[in-house]
Amino acid sequence: MSDIESFKELKELLINQKHSDEDIALVEKAYKFAKKLHEGQYRVSGEPYIIHPVEVAKILAGLEVDTHTLIAAFLHDILEDTDTSPKTIEELFGTDVLNLVQGVTKLGQLKFKSKEERQAENFRRLFIAMANDIRVIFLKLADRLHNMRTLNFMEESKQKKIAQETLDIFAPLANRLGIYKIKAELEDLSLRYLEPEKYYEIAQLVAQTRTDREETVNALIEKITQDVQKNGINAQITGRAKHYYSIYSKMKRQNITFHDLYDITAVRVIVDTVKECYEVLGLIHSQFKPIPGRFKDYIAMPKGNMYQSLHTSVIGPRSKPLEVQIRTWEMHQVAEYGIAAHWRYKEKGSQKADNSADMKFSWMHKLVEYDKEMKNAQDYVKSVKLDLFSDQVFAFTPNGDVLDLPKDATPVDFSYRIHSDVGHKTVGALINGRIVPLNTKLKNGDIVEILTSKTPSPRLDWLTFVVTKQAAQKIKQWFKKNKREEHVALGITNLEHELTKAVFDEYMKSGEFETVAKIMNYQSAEDLFAALGYGETTVNKIINKIKKPEDKKPQDNFHTSNKKGSAKDIIGLEGLLYSFARCCSPIPGEPIVGVVTRAKGVTVHRTDCKTLETIPPERLMNIRWAGINTNKTYTTTIRIETAEKLGLLKDIISAVSDNNTNIVNATIKTKDHVGIIEIGLELDNIDTYKKVVACIQSLPDVYSVKRIQSSSNMMKKSSSNKSNYKPKHNNRN
Repeated sequence: MSDIESFKELKELLINQKHSDEDIALVEKAYKFAKKLHEGQYRVSGEPYIIHPVEVAKILAGLEVDTHTLIAAFLHDILEDTDTSPKTIEELFGTDVLNLVQGVTKLGQLKFKSKEERQAENFRRLFIAMANDIRVIFLKLADRLHNMRTLNFMEESKQKKIAQETLDIFAPLANRLGIYKIKAELEDLSLRYLEPEKYYEIAQLVAQTRTDREETVNALIEKITQDVQKNGINAQITGRAKHYYSIYSKMKRQNITFHDLYDITAVRVIVDTVKECYEVLGLIHSQFKPIPGRFKDYIAMPKGNMYQSLHTSVIGPRSKPLEVQIRTWEMHQVAEYGIAAHWRYKEKGSQKADNSADMKFSWMHKLVEYDKEMKNAQDYVKSVKLDLFSDQVFAFTPNGDVLDLPKDATPVDFSYRIHSDVGHKTVGALINGRIVPLNTKLKNGDIVEILTSKTPSPRLDWLTFVVTKQAAQKIKQWFKKNKREEHVALGITNLEHELTKAVFDEYMKSGEFETVAKIMNYQSAEDLFAALGYGETTVNKIINKIKKPEDKKPQDNFHTSNKKGSAKDIIGLEGLLYSFARCCSPIPGEPIVGVVTRAKGVTVHRTDCKTLETIPPERLMNIRWAGINTNKTYTTTIRIETAEKLGLLKDIISAVSDNNTNIVNATIKTKDHVGIIEIGLELDNIDTYKKVVACIQSLPDVYSVKRIQSSSNMMKKSSSNKSNYKPKHNNRN
């Protein structure tokens, strides 16, 4: 088809869309201007170059964009491929058109170290331009789609490179913007060049099974049509095969064959109102058995790209499973055209549609934020791909606001997405009302409540599990700014005090602290000392990881590596093998007694431990704490009885956190309308324990707080690399 015939088709399309004569004349002016400038230029296919901008304009007309975007479609390669100046474009077509053209123009004469660096900078500019004006990405997507349609004229290496780039950047971007029509075609075309054997295999299988599928689908459509007509509902009902790439992805993701898929074809029902959507759903479920777990209500809970529909899978005619999608006409427009449909409503002055959709697409503003934080264009593009174009998880705040996060995001990622201050003050999290570790992976639909302290206290080990660049960047920035030198000096002082300066210097010289740092997931010994200084780890944890000299006595090795103490902790046990009893979990500062065992040396108990009632007096030893070392921690368990009151758990956790005390595990249950909360605390001495208990007892609706006995297999010390909170579901007596 010649460019003249192609432009004629475009003109007829604009007339049908009721563009004014004046607007059509401006579009034709841009076409003639571009044709003159591109005269003598040809594409790889041998076609005159002007064919490309005309086809791009036709794709955009299908999205019903505004006149300026159509004009920019004809001019989008002018600045790069001709000698035309930006001033000329501005004089002929206005500032708005010039801004659109410059938004999609590649970097021409700037020098870069590599092709990768140039391409990264191109994408950075594109994303920033997109954040400022969404029409820029409409242009770029249409440009890429036509290039993919004619990719067969390129050599194979370029085909694969462009297809991979399309799959990595442009198809996910179209998906985030909800433009299904473009997203699906980009994915299918990419698959054709990246996995040609798979592409043609799926195409052949879809064609071979078409007749059988159509018979089943038509039978379902006929039945639904009869039911909706009886109930006075006006509906359009169609069947469509899913696009090849979605079939390929599902086969790969679930590791199944084509013949194991049952939702290759979907039936779509389009009605006039939301009420009718649910009525049709009821009619379908009354006639066909729904498949459990396959119903999704995207009307009540829309996707992040504004997509709305009811999805259900049923056992249809001939006992064949089929997917049914039910939506209104307005939802259908948004499902096909995404933000392009919203943008049209905005142009028509619908402020309501504008506000709601702007909330959905607030992620675009992050494109500008990322640009300020990243050092170079390649880091920027990598972060955008990771945070914006990976599989998404949609989680809710307690107030019902939805936040979109990458797959495998955690409550810490969630807290930093709310605000940096919230992230820095995070001490715990509730998901769907239950306390969870901070490294828990969020799922779609989770309601997440972040528990915060009064003062910022982020942890470096969060970096081992956060997945958003935003969270990682903010955590690193906080530690870089907040008294690092003081923390390092304090950490060194604490270690020198425990080991003696001579031993400390010996370990420094041998590089032992560098080794320990790597074992404990720190980058360097200095990072390790800093973590000790600001309380993220303890002296005991570090000493436990140090490789002991071979000439040490066995019992000395045991004392130093014992989970809860060293030979300096307790008077009366010098030179003896000993450990701390888990049943009563003694804390420095309270009365203790030693129990001689047959195989494990001496076990240290509290003097009020119930297990002592069965111990013969001759096995007991008089011992006492040597002093209080605040660099070491000891675990004990308390039971709190409360009224059944929403939010009380949050207050209790805050009370514990305000006393700089760590929670290592927690269980929650209800008995006879009384809430029972059992919490494992990591404490340095009995005075801290008393302060924590006093704070909890002062809370309204707390009936009692008492320390409890634990069975030997119940209380386990949490690893330094685990989250603060570890809920358990077994009941203690």
